[in-house]
Amino acid sequence: MIIRPIEINDAEEFLELNRRIDESGFMLHEPGERKTTVEQQKQAIERISFEERSALFVAELDKSLAGFIAVFGGKMKRDQHSAYLALGVHDAFHGRGIATKLIKYVFEWAEETGISRLELTVIKDNVKAINLYEKMGFRVEGEKVHSLMIDGSPANEYYMYKLV
Repeated sequence: MIIRPIEINDAEEFLELNRRIDESGFMLHEPGERKTTVEQQKQAIERISFEERSALFVAELDKSLAGFIAVFGGKMKRDQHSAYLALGVHDAFHGRGIATKLIKYVFEWAEETGISRLELTVIKDNVKAINLYEKMGFRVEGEKVHSLMIDGSPANEYYMYKLV
């Protein structure tokens, strides 16, 4: 497996990866909701590549994109030490340690970049993800009550953080 920064020529495959991950029901986008075009995705990849404290890394396995981790760093003096994470792994590649490797990669990147706080939100019912994040040293910081509507019902999310 190779973990690397995303490239513009990954845009189409990255979009398909995201659409597949959205099908899990545990991401912010509803299944089928993502309407991003390949051109819009290329522009987003280009934009993030110019941000000093943000990055998008992909896991490549068997010449296919298997997962990703996006890091969105703070832009103001008061929050530039922190970054928000979004993580997703294609269901066909679950159980291979991809998420763990992506998170470890970001830990190293964060230290090199001067980021000392990583944070994320996770749907409270996503027990597998919560267990992974806790194994990686993240702690629940709080709960966002009724932060999402899933299939017409309110769902809560946990705020989680890790100091690196």
